[in-house]
Amino acid sequence: MTITGGDAIVASLRAHGVDTVFGIPGAQLYGLFDAFARDGMRVVTPRHEQTCAYMAFGYTRATGNPGVYSVVPGPGVLNTGAALLTAWGCNEPVLALTGQVPTAFLGKGRGHLHEMRDQRAVLTGIAKSAERADGAGEVSAAIAHAFREMRSLKPGPATVEMPWEQFTAEGEFEIAWPLDLHPDPVADVAIGEAARAIEKAQRPMIFVGPGAFEARDEVLRLAELLHAPVVAFRSGRGIVSNRHELGLTIAEARKLWESVDLVIGIGTRLEVPGWRWKQRPDVPVIRLEIDAEELTRTPSAIGVLGRAKTSLAALLDEIEPRVLVNDWREAIHKARAETAEAIKEISPHHGYLQAIRAALPDDGILVEEVCQAGFASWYCYPVYEPRTFISTGFEGTLGFGFPTALGVKVARPNVPVVSIAGDGGFMFAAQELATAAQYGIDVITVVFNNCAFGNVKRDQQQAFNGRLIGSELKNPDFEKLASAFHVDFARVADPADLRKAIETSMTRGGPWLIEVPLSIENEVSPWKFIHG
Repeated sequence: MTITGGDAIVASLRAHGVDTVFGIPGAQLYGLFDAFARDGMRVVTPRHEQTCAYMAFGYTRATGNPGVYSVVPGPGVLNTGAALLTAWGCNEPVLALTGQVPTAFLGKGRGHLHEMRDQRAVLTGIAKSAERADGAGEVSAAIAHAFREMRSLKPGPATVEMPWEQFTAEGEFEIAWPLDLHPDPVADVAIGEAARAIEKAQRPMIFVGPGAFEARDEVLRLAELLHAPVVAFRSGRGIVSNRHELGLTIAEARKLWESVDLVIGIGTRLEVPGWRWKQRPDVPVIRLEIDAEELTRTPSAIGVLGRAKTSLAALLDEIEPRVLVNDWREAIHKARAETAEAIKEISPHHGYLQAIRAALPDDGILVEEVCQAGFASWYCYPVYEPRTFISTGFEGTLGFGFPTALGVKVARPNVPVVSIAGDGGFMFAAQELATAAQYGIDVITVVFNNCAFGNVKRDQQQAFNGRLIGSELKNPDFEKLASAFHVDFARVADPADLRKAIETSMTRGGPWLIEVPLSIENEVSPWKFIHG
C-alpha cells in the first residue's frame, strides 16, 4: 500500500502490540502525531520531554512490555537522555521515536532547527540500537529491528528517527510483523560444574536481579531445595516474597554473609554493596546470565550462559536427584529477627515505610527515589510480588521517581501506586502534577521535605567539615502548589497519619500530594545497613 511515513510508523507499532505513546508534538513530528490522532492511538502528553521517557520507562518496568515515547530531535531527545540511560542500565525495552532535519540537510551542518551532529551516534551510546527510516518504505523493517533488539537476550532501549518531511511524504509500505528474537544461548557444560559446586556448599546464598523475573518458580524451587536465602538488592525484589522464610532483604543478608560459602547469581550483575566483595573475595560464585559479555567481568566465576528459566531447569534436573544437607534455616531465622529489630533505628523512615506497606495491598506498587526514604526502602519496605518495587537501579537518576510513577500508573491503572521522593528530587518534575490532574493519573506522591539534598548535606557535614554548598533548598508551599495544579493534598506528622492519608487517597481516588516535613538533623542515615 502507499501511505505516509507517519502512518507507516503507527501501523508498525500496532503490529507490535503498542497502544500507548508518551509524547510531546513539535514541528518535525507534526505528521507523526497527526497519524496518531487519525489512528486513535492513546497519546499522553506530559509537561517536559524527560517525563515522556520516564513514563515509558515506568510503563515497561511495571509490565515487562515495551514502553514507547516520541519527542523532537536534538534538544528534545537529549532532554530524555537521563531516562533513556536509566532504561539501558535497568535493561528495559523502551523505544524512542524522534525526527531529523529534512533529508536535504542531513549531514550538511547548516544549523537547521534542532540539528545535532550525528544524532544516531550519540543515541547508540545509550541504546541497544539506533535506526533511521528514510521513508515509509523503510519504516517497517526499522521498527521490527528495534523491537527485536529491545526484546532479545538482555533487553534494552532502542531508537528510530525519520527526516522531517518523510512523516507526511507517501511511499510504498509493506508491514513487517514481529521478527523472531535472536536465539538464546543454550545452557552449556558449565551446568555440571555448577551442580558440583552446589553439592559441596553448606551455606549457599542466591542473588537475583530482573533477569530472573521470568524464572520465579524455578528460583523458589532451587532456594527451597538448597535451603538457601534469596536476596535482591533493588530491581529483583519480589521474585521471592519477603514473607517467605527464604526471601531476604540486603540488610538481612549482611548478617549471614560471614558464613556464606557459595554465591549463586541469577539474572543479576551482582551489583550488591561493596561489603560483599571486600570481605569475602574467596567465596566461589556461580552466575546464570544471558549476556556473554557480562560473564567476562567475573572471570573467576562459574558462568552458565543462557536464559534464566532454561538454565535453572537444567540445573534443577542435575541437582534434584542428589542428597543435599545444607540446612541453615536456624541461622536465617535468627538473622531476620535481629535485623527486624535493628533497622528500627533508621528513624523516622523505617516507621513511614512500614506505614506505606501497611496501607498498600500486596500488589500495590512503590516507586522509590534517590533520597533518604528511598535508600531505606531497599530493606525497610517488604516486597511481596515482582514488579511492585520500581527502582532506578545502579544509575541512581535523581528525579526519576515521580515521572516514572506516572507511567507505572498508566500501565497498571487498577493498582495503587505510591511514589516516594525527597523535596529535591520531586522538584525535578513537580510540574507533572499538571499531567496527573489532566489525565486522571491517580498516583499518590509522598514528599519527604527536609529542605535539602539530604545525602549531599550529610556528606558535606561529615566529610567536609560542615562546609555546605548547593545542598540547602528553599521550597514552595507544597499545599499551595498542589492546589494550583488541582491535586488533593495532605500534610502528615507521623507514620500513623501517613497510613491514614494513603488509605484516604485510595478511597477517594485522584492524584494526591502528601508532604512529610522533616529535619535532616533528626534523620538517621540508612547507609549503615547497606555499605556497613
